[in-house]
Amino acid sequence: TRSPRCGISPLHRARCNMYIWFTVVAGLALLSISLLGTFCPHLGEDCAYILASLKLGLRLFKYKSSKPFYSVLDCFLDAVKRHPTKVFVHFEGREYSYGDMDKRSNKVARALQAEARLKEGDSVALFLANEPSFVWTWLGLAKLGCPAALLNFNIRSKSLLHCFSCCGAKVLIGALEEVLPTLREQGISVYLMSETCSIEGINTLSDKISRASDLPLSRDLRANINIRSTALYIYTSGTTGLPKAAVVTHERVWAASFIQAVCGVTSEDIFYINLPLYHSAGFLIGMIGGMERGITIVLRRKFSASQFWDDCRKYNVTVMQYIGETMRYLCNTPRKDGEKNHRVRIAIGNGVRTDIWSEFLNRFGDIKVRELYAATEGNIGFINYTSKIGAVGRVNFVHRFFFPYTLIKFDTEKEEPVRNSEGLCIEAATGETGLLVGRVTRRSPFVGYAGNQQQTEKKRLRDVMKKGDLYFNTGDLLWFDDMKFVYFQDRVGDTFRWKGENVATSEVADILTMANCIFEANVYGVKVEGHEGRIGMAAVTLQEGEDFDSLHTYKQVVNYLPAYARPRFLRIQPCLEMTGTFKMKKVKLVEEGFNPAHIEDPLYFLDPEKKMYVPLTEDIYRAIACRDIKL
Repeated sequence: TRSPRCGISPLHRARCNMYIWFTVVAGLALLSISLLGTFCPHLGEDCAYILASLKLGLRLFKYKSSKPFYSVLDCFLDAVKRHPTKVFVHFEGREYSYGDMDKRSNKVARALQAEARLKEGDSVALFLANEPSFVWTWLGLAKLGCPAALLNFNIRSKSLLHCFSCCGAKVLIGALEEVLPTLREQGISVYLMSETCSIEGINTLSDKISRASDLPLSRDLRANINIRSTALYIYTSGTTGLPKAAVVTHERVWAASFIQAVCGVTSEDIFYINLPLYHSAGFLIGMIGGMERGITIVLRRKFSASQFWDDCRKYNVTVMQYIGETMRYLCNTPRKDGEKNHRVRIAIGNGVRTDIWSEFLNRFGDIKVRELYAATEGNIGFINYTSKIGAVGRVNFVHRFFFPYTLIKFDTEKEEPVRNSEGLCIEAATGETGLLVGRVTRRSPFVGYAGNQQQTEKKRLRDVMKKGDLYFNTGDLLWFDDMKFVYFQDRVGDTFRWKGENVATSEVADILTMANCIFEANVYGVKVEGHEGRIGMAAVTLQEGEDFDSLHTYKQVVNYLPAYARPRFLRIQPCLEMTGTFKMKKVKLVEEGFNPAHIEDPLYFLDPEKKMYVPLTEDIYRAIACRDIKL
C-alpha cells in the first residue's frame, strides 16, 4: 500500500470512515444497476470509472488528513524502498534506477542548499530540456520544500524574463545569455548544469553536485508543506500576451498523478514521454503519474515520428502520450509492414481529430485512446474512459457532485456569456455549444496565477446560476450529446492552440508592431485542412507612408517568437474593424481564412526557406492544401 504510515486524528478518522461508508454504498448501488447495462451500453464503463475515482478520492482524503502530510515525493521515496534497482528512467541508452534518482536528487538538494542557501518555500526556476537532470533536480528541490517554476524551454527574451519574475524566484537553473544582464541587475543567482562555464555571471552546478553527499535529507526541511502549499508554477498563455504562472498546489499534483490510474495504468507498464516536461501533460500526468504508479519511463528530448515505434518496440512500451499533432504525424509516416507489432495498449492525451483518431486505430491496432480535457489552472476536467471516438469525456453524477460545472450560453461576437433579465447566465441545452464553467468550492478551488491578481480575477465569473456564486471560466466551448458524451468545440478569447502550444495573440501583436512598417496588428488563429488546432495569422495596418517590409518583419518574428507562435500568414488591411467597446473584431477574419481567391487584401506567407514573407499566391495556397508545403 502507498498509504502513509503516520497517525490520523480521531476527527479525521471519523471523516475518513464516512467517506469509506459513502464509497461502499455508492459502489453497491452502481453494481446493482449494472444489470441495466443492456439499456445503457456504457454503464459498465461508467461504473468502473466511478469506483476507481472514489477509491482514488479516498486515498487523497487520507493524504490530506495525515500528519505529517504525505506528498508525491513521499510516494516516490516509498517506491525507492520497495524496488531501488528497478529502472525509473530510460534516456538515450542509459538507465536510471529509482535508487539512482533518489541519490542524485540528494546530491542536488545538498549542493543547492550549500551554494544558493535555499530553504523551505524558496521558489526556483528551471529552464531545462527533457533530460534526467530535470527530474532529479525537481526531486532535490522537493526535498528542500522549494516550489519549482517550470519555464518553457522555447521562450526567449521578454517572455522568459516575465515568466521568471512573476514566480518570485531568486535562483534560475539553466539560462540564455541574452537575458543575463537583466538577471544580474535583479540579483538573481544563475546556475548551469555544467562543470565549466566561461560566461561571466553564470555559476556551474554539476561540479558542486558531483562533490555533494548522497545521504538522505531530513524530513524537517519540508516540515511545513501541506496539501494547499504551492508545489509548482506551470505557465499558460493568456490574454495579457505574456505567459501566466498557474499556481499548482500539492493537492493538484496528486489529482493529476491519478490520471494514469484512472486510465488503467499499472506498476508493470512502461510509459513513453516525448512531450515537454515544462507542460502539465509531460510532467504531471507523465512523470509524476509514473512516480505514483511506480513504473518505468522512457524519456525523449522531443517527439520523433520516424523513431516513435522503434522506441516502443525497443523498450517494450505499453503506454504512450500524445497531443493531436503528434498522432497526426504518426499517421502521416510512410506505411510499413508489421505496424501493429508492438505492445502499446493505452494512449493518453488530448486534441486529436476524429479522422486521425480512427486512422490511428486502423493502422496501429486496438489501442485504448484516453482523450482528456483539462487546464493546468482549472478546476474541472474530463476523461473519455470509453472507446467513443471524438469525445473528451462523459457526464456522470458522481463527477458532477464533487466537481460541479455547467455549460452556459455564450455570444461569440461579443465574447461574453449570455445573461437573462435577472443578470444570470443561461444554461446551454443538450447538443448546444456553450462555455464550460466550473463552480469554485473547497473541493474544486481556483488558486489563480502567481503575481497576477488582475488575470486571476478575469478568470472568475460571478452570478452565474444564482446571485453571489463564483465559477472558473475555462474560456473553452464544449457541448454534451444526448448520450452524455462531452465534446470540445473551440477556444474563445485571445488565445489559440498550434503545435500543442497555447499562443497568446496580444504577445504576437506586440512583436509585430515593433516592426518598422506595421502600425496595428490583429492576431488570430485559422484552420488549415488536415491539421490540428489553428495556425497563426495577423491582419495588419501599415505606418503612414510605409510599404510592407517583408524581410524586416520576418526577422522580427523569428528573433522574438518561438516557431509555433510566429504568424505564418499576414493580411494587409487599410484599417482594422473594432467593436463598440473598441476591441478588435476577429470572428469574420477567422471565417475568411487565408484563401487568396476569396480575399482582396494583400496576403503574405512566412517562407522559412527564403527567410522572408512572400506574397501568398494561389499556387502556394494549393501547395499548403495538398501538404506539399509543411507548416
